[in-house]
Amino acid sequence: MPAVTLKAHYDGEQILLDEPFEIPPNSPLMVTVLPASEAVVGDDWILAARKAFAGAYATDEPVYDTDDLRR
Repeated sequence: MPAVTLKAHYDGEQILLDEPFEIPPNSPLMVTVLPASEAVVGDDWILAARKAFAGAYATDEPVYDTDDLRR
């Protein structure tokens, strides 16, 4: 499954997704807790995070294989 960013909130007992999304059991998750002041500009933060993530794994990255390793 490709990485995806989902909006969610904490209701005081559990984390709830703000939109339906099927997550397979035992899927690894990464949770980032934002300050309340970030909630208003959350969309900007998510867009910036997606852009940075996409840049880190660009399609024009060189491909290295074991012959490129120094011994």
